[in-house]
Amino acid sequence: MKHIVVLTGAGISAESGIKTFRDADGLWEGHDVMEVASPQGFARNPELVLNFYNERRRQLNEVKPNQAHKDLATLENDYKVTIITQNVDDLHERAGSRDVIHLHGELRKIRSTNNENDIKVWEEDLKLGDTCEKGYQLRPHIVWFGEAVPMIEKAVEICYTADILVIIGTSMQVYPAASLIDYVQPNTPIYYIDPKPAMSNNGKVTVIAKSATEGMKDLLSTLK
Repeated sequence: MKHIVVLTGAGISAESGIKTFRDADGLWEGHDVMEVASPQGFARNPELVLNFYNERRRQLNEVKPNQAHKDLATLENDYKVTIITQNVDDLHERAGSRDVIHLHGELRKIRSTNNENDIKVWEEDLKLGDTCEKGYQLRPHIVWFGEAVPMIEKAVEICYTADILVIIGTSMQVYPAASLIDYVQPNTPIYYIDPKPAMSNNGKVTVIAKSATEGMKDLLSTLK
C-alpha cells in the first residue's frame, strides 16, 4: 500500500464553518491572536483565554465534517493515510480518518499548567479554579505562539516515508509546519489544494487552485 501523507490547514475546516484568523487582519473571532493564543496573554487574562477556547469548543458541536474531510477518510480504502493537521478541531476524526497528528493541539483536550504531558479529554467549559490532581490550573491543550511544537519531530519522520504528499488549505507560512514539505523524498509527487495557492506548478508540485471540497474531487479522480 502506498503511503499518502496529508498536511491540512484552516482552509479545510473553513468550509465547515470554522473561522480562521489569518483571513481577517490577525483577528480571531474579534480578538488579537496574541491575547488568546500566547502564554503572555494567558498570564495577563486567563479568564478571557479560557472563555475564548470554551466558545471554540462549543462551536465544534455545531459544525460537521465537510466532503473534503470525508473524501480523505475514503482514501484509506486504497492507501495508508496519515493526516498531519495544523487544525485544533476533530473534524478529521469525525469524518473517519484513523491516523491524525495534531501539530497545534486539540480543542477537546486540556492539560496541566505544571506538566505539559498531563493531558486529558475535556468536553465541558474550562474555568479558573479547575485544577489537575496536583492543584495546578488546567489550560487548553493548544500550542500557543512562542511555544514548542511537540509533535513536529514525529511529523518529520512521517514525511520521510510519504509516497505522495497532499497539502490542503494552508498558506504554507506557519512554521515549523510549513517546513514539512522539505522532508519528503526528492521524487515524491506533491498535490497542493488551495483557492489562493502560495506555490505554483512545477515538476514536483501540482497545484489545484480550488476549495478543499472541490479540489479533493479532482485529486480523487487523479489518484484513481
